[in-house]
Amino acid sequence: MRWLCRLYLYIIGWKIGSTLDPSLKKCVLVAAPHTSNMDYPIAMATLYGCGVRVRFLAKDSLFKFPLGILMRATGGIPVDRSRHTNMVEAMIGMFEQNKELKLLIPAEGTRSYVKEWKSGFYYTALGAKVPIAMGYLDYGKKTAGFGDLFYPTGDYQKDLEEIKKFYRQFRARYPEKSSLN
Repeated sequence: MRWLCRLYLYIIGWKIGSTLDPSLKKCVLVAAPHTSNMDYPIAMATLYGCGVRVRFLAKDSLFKFPLGILMRATGGIPVDRSRHTNMVEAMIGMFEQNKELKLLIPAEGTRSYVKEWKSGFYYTALGAKVPIAMGYLDYGKKTAGFGDLFYPTGDYQKDLEEIKKFYRQFRARYPEKSSLN
């Protein structure tokens, strides 16, 4: 599977930048910017190409047949966005129950433009006492990879600005939909 994903990236003209440390057992993996349906196949090919197995949250409507088979097989967890449940507590519980978990969370929460990022990725990492791994897709350079690990301090506004500062160097597929502009 690893070589197949790398071949796919090569064929579409993408390359893998830096990778995650293979000894990393647990992290919240932030996905940003997220502005296109194409983010999913490129991100998954990068993750599998690097040997990184993840679980990820996605809206429940994506889990209907036949797409649902692929979504579940690649680690998807359906989320009913119409119900307001305490997802942060549920995700912290997932970290407590698993020896190894890399949970991918799109910080913007949608492909559409949003003024503010969702804070769940941050508070999940803080509550679970795990680092935030910053995954990126740079459509300008056609490079996908990972930045340094970020350890939340509890000062959300300050930490979020540091995280966004990292992401501002990358070009989204649709920059006008990115909250980082």
